[in-house]
Amino acid sequence: MVNHLQEQVARRLAEVRGRIDVAAVRAGRLPESVRLVAVTKYAIPADGMIEALLAAGCRDLGESRPQALLEKSRLFDRSHPDEVCWHLIGSLQKNKIRKILPRIALIHSIDSLSLAEAIDRIAEEERIETVHGLLEVNISGDVTKHGFMPDAIGKVIEPLRNLRHLKIDGLMGMGGLYSDPDQVRAEFAAIRRLAALIPESDTVAMRELSMGMSDDFEIAVEEGATLLRLGSVLYV
Repeated sequence: MVNHLQEQVARRLAEVRGRIDVAAVRAGRLPESVRLVAVTKYAIPADGMIEALLAAGCRDLGESRPQALLEKSRLFDRSHPDEVCWHLIGSLQKNKIRKILPRIALIHSIDSLSLAEAIDRIAEEERIETVHGLLEVNISGDVTKHGFMPDAIGKVIEPLRNLRHLKIDGLMGMGGLYSDPDQVRAEFAAIRRLAALIPESDTVAMRELSMGMSDDFEIAVEEGATLLRLGSVLYV
């Protein structure tokens, strides 16, 4: 039986997906080239929100904290086997790598070469053939934020090509908190241009751009985002 929350979430998801589709068409893109990752940071299993998202057909779920991802994935992977793709969108501490690797589809937040190397080493030890990740880019140059500075990306790409298990699928970035949407657009466009400059190989591909959140996702779609990390815009 569909409950009231599930009806609300399904309606909200449909509205947001409609906005994504319109933005994609406006940019001359196929709507299906954009995936929505529902951020479940503030959802707890008991409130029914995650169940409602799954019932509405949302299969990509994102968590900011590794421990929360671990707990929620253990629960929902049992009740919904093979239905959920878990994304880590927040910082990953090296002491959490071993626990989350078997449960994660994509790490959005690889922000140092040492973290990438640790992921690759632990994947080898745990006999995990492939781990997919994105390089987090500090596109604004704000020293208080995580991520590679844009001018450092070229220096780390070559060492990353030598890793056996970690595959770099693209870049992740966040737009700054600007009142002028043109400033946000400029940062998203800069991430897209940066990705286009990186030569691809068997272990480094630029097929994914994770950018855009609840306040700026339509701009992100227009600038090439393939993954949108959406939270508050989905909640009712």
